[in-house]
Amino acid sequence: MNVRLRQVSIAAAVLAAAGFAAVSQATNYSLWVNGRTGGGQAGNYADFTYWGPGTTAAGVNKKSVNWDGRSHISDQNYLVRNALDCFCTGTNWCYVAAHSAGDLMIGYTLAMYGGSSRTITNAAPNASGVCGASGAGTQTGWNIKWVDVAAGAGGGSELANVGDWATSEPLVSDLKTGTARALYDHNNTRSHWFYMWAGAKGTLYSGVLPGQDDEAVAYHSAGAVSGSSGGAYCNPSDWFCNDLTLGTGANEGGTAKWSFHTVSFRDDNEQYNHYTNGQWQGTVGLVRQDMVTYAK
Repeated sequence: MNVRLRQVSIAAAVLAAAGFAAVSQATNYSLWVNGRTGGGQAGNYADFTYWGPGTTAAGVNKKSVNWDGRSHISDQNYLVRNALDCFCTGTNWCYVAAHSAGDLMIGYTLAMYGGSSRTITNAAPNASGVCGASGAGTQTGWNIKWVDVAAGAGGGSELANVGDWATSEPLVSDLKTGTARALYDHNNTRSHWFYMWAGAKGTLYSGVLPGQDDEAVAYHSAGAVSGSSGGAYCNPSDWFCNDLTLGTGANEGGTAKWSFHTVSFRDDNEQYNHYTNGQWQGTVGLVRQDMVTYAK
C-alpha cells in the first residue's frame, strides 16, 4: 500500500480565507455509496445493511447513501444528489467512499451535476432523505474532500458483457464495459481525487475477466485505466500481461489512468475479493480502515 498525501480543496482554502464560517460551525461527514444489489433503505442514512454492522467505525459522522443497486445509474442518481445536498453544502464537508457500481454512481454524479447550482441545506433530512433549505442561498457543486473507491466498477465488467449477471436488471446494461466507459466523462471529477483499491482474489469461474480480478471486476476497472474498453492488467509477478501501476502514472504499456484517479492499493498477494459479506470485508475493509484513519 503506498503512502498518500491527502489533497485539500482550493475551495476550502478560499472559504477559510474569506472568513465564511468559523471552524467550530462546520461539520464533516463520511458518505458510503453502495454498489450492485443494494441492501439499505433508500433515504435512511443510518441503514448500513449493505456494508456490515452499523456500529463499526467507518469515518467521521458516517452516513449510508442507499440506492437500489439494480436500476439504471441515471434513474437512482437523485438519491446520491439528495445526500450530497444534505451533508456537503454550506460549511459542511464530505469524505466519500464507494464500492463496485457505487464508483459508477459517484463518478456520474460529479461529471453530470458537479457544476450545477445546489441549495445550501440544513443537514436535517426528512424521512425520504431530503434536507430543507438553510436560508444561506446556493453554491456550485458540493464540498467533497476526496473519494475512496473499493473494487470500482467505473470501467464496467465483462461479467455484464456476457450475461453472467441477471440480464433483467437495468444496472447490468450500464455495467457493460463499453456502456460504463461511455456513460459520462470519467476524467471530469470536478478536480476531486479518486483513490482506487483493487483486489485480485479471483477464481476459475471469473476467467472471463481479463488480467487480475476480484471475481467481479478486473484491474482495468478497479484501477481506473482509461480507454473505451477494458484490457488485461496484472500484478508485477505476472509476466503475461501489463502491470497496473500504483499512483497516477501510466500503466505498463503506456495506457493512462483517468484524470484525478490514483491507485492506492494493488492486491499483489491476491488476498482480497469483491464482496463485503455483510461484514465490511474484501477491499471494502481496506477502504473502511482508510476512512477511519483519514476521514476526520
